[in-house]
Amino acid sequence: MAIHMKAISFRTPSSKLKRIDELAGSQNRDRTFILNEAIDRYLEMHDYHASLVQEGLRDAEAGRVVPHEEVGRALAAQRAARKAKEAR
Repeated sequence: MAIHMKAISFRTPSSKLKRIDELAGSQNRDRTFILNEAIDRYLEMHDYHASLVQEGLRDAEAGRVVPHEEVGRALAAQRAARKAKEAR
């Protein structure tokens, strides 16, 4: 199955382009490969975060939530335990 490719153009600081080209050279790849890999990783991360938000919304709608005050108490207890451990 052939993938239809389209050319795009965008501006980036020359320092970033230099780093991209260095990375491409160290991997024996071209700039296009590195940029496509970066875009793929960004899209995967975005999809993952969006799925976590949707999961959180479903949990909230189902009443599976922890009150803010309870979270605050738990975090305060963790901080106190960490400080006590560091003081030893």
